[in-house]
Amino acid sequence: MKYLVVFTKEPDGTVSAEVPDLPVCTSYGATQQEAEANIKEAIELHLSVMKEEGMDVPSPTHLAQLVEVG
Repeated sequence: MKYLVVFTKEPDGTVSAEVPDLPVCTSYGATQQEAEANIKEAIELHLSVMKEEGMDVPSPTHLAQLVEVG
């Protein structure tokens, strides 16, 4: 499965990562590459715990596209 991950450059220069389809699944990194590696691990762990607890794993529903304006 592929989940949408939103990366945000924070004021301190770090990069946060969040998964809209998994609201409590977030991570950070010093760079976007580090944040991407960390969020991938966080998603895998999050889904593993959900399965262990007998919870339904949500299908990805969020999509994203850049839209050029001006």
